[in-house]
Parts: sequence; structure tokens; C-alpha cells
Amino acid sequence: MIEQNIPRPEHPRPDFMRDTFYNLNGEWAFAFDDKNEGLACGWFKPEHALPQRITVPFCYQCAASGIGPTDEIHEVIWYQHRFTVPEQMQGRRILLRFGAVDHSCTVYVNGHAVGGHQGGYTPFAMDITDFLADGENDLRVRAVDMPDCTQLRGKQYWQRGLTGCWYTPVSGIWQTVYLEAVSALRVEYIHITPDIDTSTAHFEIMLNQKPAQPVACTVYVSLNGHERHRLTFTVHQRCNRITLDMSSPEYYNSIVLWWPHKPALYDVRVTLADGETQLDQVDTYFGMRKIHIQDGQVYLNNRKFYQRLILDQGYWPETLLTPPSDEAIRADLQWTIDFGYNGARKHQKIEDPRYYYWADKMGVLVWGEVPSPYEFSDDTVENLSKTTLEFIRRDFNHPSIICWVTLNESWGVRNISHNKRQQAAAKMLYHLVKAADGTRLCSSNDGWEQVDTDICALHDYTPDGASLSKHFASREDVQQHGCDQHLCYAQNHTPNPGEAFMVTEYGGIAFQNIGIQGDIAGIPTWGYHGKETNEESFFARFQEATDAIRDIPYCMGYCYTQLTDVMQEINGLLTPDRQPKMDVQRFRAINRNPVGRTEIAPMPEKKIEG
Repeated sequence: MIEQNIPRPEHPRPDFMRDTFYNLNGEWAFAFDDKNEGLACGWFKPEHALPQRITVPFCYQCAASGIGPTDEIHEVIWYQHRFTVPEQMQGRRILLRFGAVDHSCTVYVNGHAVGGHQGGYTPFAMDITDFLADGENDLRVRAVDMPDCTQLRGKQYWQRGLTGCWYTPVSGIWQTVYLEAVSALRVEYIHITPDIDTSTAHFEIMLNQKPAQPVACTVYVSLNGHERHRLTFTVHQRCNRITLDMSSPEYYNSIVLWWPHKPALYDVRVTLADGETQLDQVDTYFGMRKIHIQDGQVYLNNRKFYQRLILDQGYWPETLLTPPSDEAIRADLQWTIDFGYNGARKHQKIEDPRYYYWADKMGVLVWGEVPSPYEFSDDTVENLSKTTLEFIRRDFNHPSIICWVTLNESWGVRNISHNKRQQAAAKMLYHLVKAADGTRLCSSNDGWEQVDTDICALHDYTPDGASLSKHFASREDVQQHGCDQHLCYAQNHTPNPGEAFMVTEYGGIAFQNIGIQGDIAGIPTWGYHGKETNEESFFARFQEATDAIRDIPYCMGYCYTQLTDVMQEINGLLTPDRQPKMDVQRFRAINRNPVGRTEIAPMPEKKIEG
């Protein structure tokens, strides 16, 4: 049930789809509650009218909402929408789902509080069936977004205006809102762990509750539209685990691997049935892909792999953090490929789920990064751990995601170099990731002052190649002294065994050659080490820095800053409206210079089909 006359009409979760889907995006009523009087005055009641209009899922700060652009701070805001449950969804349980609401919210249906959520980047849902009326229903959302730096803010500035590398914040609803019709017993999530070494896939199918009586669960697996595996088993528990042997003898290639250059995806359908009655049906997918480190090397599908990443912050001029369309998401990934990168570090943002979907489909590797807080407290630890777990739960099945980043440049843990509690928090996050997902890498404090980590990930914006070469001449010296005024490791910490090394931020060359890149509201535009104004000077700097990093013998890849300009920061390869600032083919040729590192090492002796 896709309506094309609303923004973002597509299903927001291609990795967890039911065919019962009703999108609630579009025009809603809206109000600022600057006196925080809405609760006392009954703004949650159906009879109370809200005076303004806003287009969901866009935040009030952006132009696409119909209210912005504005940098005004309104700590409490209200939304109201009326809907009727579609006829084909009636008679079942109705879930109300939110993609993301920043930062916390309470939800009301027909005047009744039905649930809420805290954390501005992850999804939540509630069963609203018992609060629905026949015909039209009244939905209200009270959202609270304080200028609080224990919240996970990412690049959202906590004051008015712009400063440094922080931008206009996003408050309230900023991802799709929708309804699903479900049964009382249903699938809550499906996690699929591929094992290419044994040609198996391990399924964890979690239900919303323990069945009152046994029911049948069937897993269908297909590839390119052809069913390859089917398994039916009896479900007695809430959590159910099975293993599928993917090496069916009836197929010549027993398993097909997911590669960036050939992103093969297995489609999965999971059904629950009580006798002849189907209770639930969920579609998802996965890729047979392995990522690991060994002896300082990164391996993709058991082959040494050199990463060429681009830093991507996912901001758009008219919509801020919300992608304006599905096509805009695909376009950014295509630009990533066109510039010669095999992956992206999604910086300080948990991205719209459809970004990871298209990365899976288009074969772009992704580092998934938890947005940072900027103060350390008990609340900081709770916010980081909660969001990290919710991020992994939502996006576990995406083969494109190969690394989780839990902290960046000691943001939120400013004293981690010597503070044992902050060190413990960083180590906790690393081991939390490993407990929730043992299949991917983790960069626990990307930039410097490492604690436990899989990748020693350093940032160095030194502009000239000779200085970069000097900084990284010796891995032992880097590990002991760090580089560019930052220690590599926090006090009393040494490298993990087998830890790999990468330069995960460099470059950041400000290239101001298109008129719209002028100063913004009196804020000077900037990049690292001055601005270039012509292609020749830009390419000279880019090639010198990139060659120096590629020449580091122990380095397993790099991440260039960045894909697009973002507001006052003009070190992108594209302008904010996605116009290339230089010859794309020339850039690609330098970035993928054949005298540089080979992306994928030759096949190892133990052959893996696919």
C-alpha cells in the first residue's frame, strides 16, 4: 500500500518487510511548546487543535518541512495526525512504527499515552490496537530535544548558528512513520549470520512472545528468484536458532559470495503458521560475506582487502539529515563508486535504513558509526550503550556493513587518555559490540587514544606528502608516540593482537570553485590548511597526500574527507546539491592508481566458490 503523493513513500525497511504497510508521511498539524504547557493544557487530547502544519518526515529546521529553514531552538514540539486503518488491515493487531524521533518522545492515540522512546537515531514501535476507534483516529507525538551534550548529537550543534564542523540540528520526527497489521504472535527480528568457511548460515528468529502452543516456522531462501533452500520446523520458544547448509549438491556453485564488485544477495522469507492459518510473513535478505583481521591484515572473504573509503555525513541542503528521496540515496552511493571508492564511512550518523539496503545492492562497503555525545556522565554511558545495541539490532543483516565505530576522536570521553572510567566506557562499548555481533570489526575510538580495538584508526590532516610519510615511517614509532599531536593509545594500553592499521581521516581539502560555496550567514567557509580555487592545485594536493598514505607499508586502507560539502565545511568532492567540483574521471584515476595498493589479494589456496 504505497501512496506516491507523499514524501518518502517507499517501504523504509527492505530488510524487514511485511506486505501490510501503510505510510503515514505527509502533512501533519504541528506546534512549538516553548512554555512546556502542552501536557497541563491537554494538547494530547483529540479536541485540541495545533496551529501549524509540517511535512513529515522532515524536521522543522529544514525547508522541506514547510517551516524552516531555521536555527531556532524549540525544546518541546507537538505533532498531530488523523488516520483511518485501511480496510484490508482491520481485524488484526496494528503496530505504529517510527523510523527515528530525535531525541525522546511520548506517543498518544485518541488521547491515550501508548508508549515512547529515547534516542534520536533508532526505530521503535508500539501495538496501538486497543486504543483505536472505528473510523478516524487521532495520533499525537510530543517530542523533546534539549541542547544537551550527553545526548548522542553527532554533528548537530547544541547552540544557534553554525560553528566548526557542527551543523543545524534536527529535532523530532525525521524518518518515516507507518502502520503494520500483524498477528498476536509474530516475528520481532531475524538475524542471519553467514559462515563462508562451513558454507552455512545461522538464523536467529526472535518472536514477540513465547507461543502458547507450538507453531510451524518455515524459512525459504532464494537466489536470483530461484528457491534454493526450504526448512520447516516447530517453534516452542520465543528465541529460535537454526542452521542452514548452503552447499546444496544440486547447485554447481554451492555458495555465492557477496563482494563489492559482485554483491550477491540471498532473499529470505520467514512464515509462522498455526495449522492452516498463517500468522506472519516477513521478507529479509543476507549476503554470504566474511570480514576479519589477522596479523595486522584485513580480510574480506578470506582474501586480503585494501579499503578506499570516503567520509560521508549524509546532509542535504533542503532536508538536513533526512534523505530527500530514495533516488538521492542511490545517487550518493553511485557518486561514491564513480569517484573510485569501495566503501563509505558514514560519519556521526546512523543512516536511513534504505542507505544500507542500496549499499548492499550496489556493492559499497560501509562503516556504521554511532553519533557522539560531547559530555561524559552516567547518562552518556547509558545513551551510548542503548543506541549501539539498537543500531546493531536494526542493521545486523546488511552485508555492506563491515565495521562498527563506537566513538570518534574522544568526543564525549575527552579525558580518555588518562581517565580510567572513560577508558572503561570505551572498552565496554567495544566488548558490547563483540557480544551483540561477533562477525564484524570494531573501531572503538576512531582517530586516536585507542583502547581495545580491531583497527588502529588514526586521523591526520597534514597537507604535504613528505610530512605524512615522516609521520608514518615506522608503525612502532606511531604506536608509541602517535602522530599529528595525538597519542595513538590511551595510557596503559597497547595494541590488540593482530590489530590492523588504517588512516581513517585525511585530506579535507577545501575546494572553493563554485559560486554557491560562499560564506553562510556570516560564518566563513573552511577546510584544512587553506582553500584551493582551481583543479590543478586541488589535484596536486590530493595526489601527494594519497600517494603518501598508499605508500605506508603496514596500512590497510584510508578514508578521505569528504563526499560532499556540508554547510560551512567545503572540503567535499561534491557541492551540497551534489554537483561535482572537479573532473570525476581524473579523480577516479588517481584514487585507483594501479601503482597503488591492490584492492583484493589473489585467491588463497583454499578455494571458495563464488
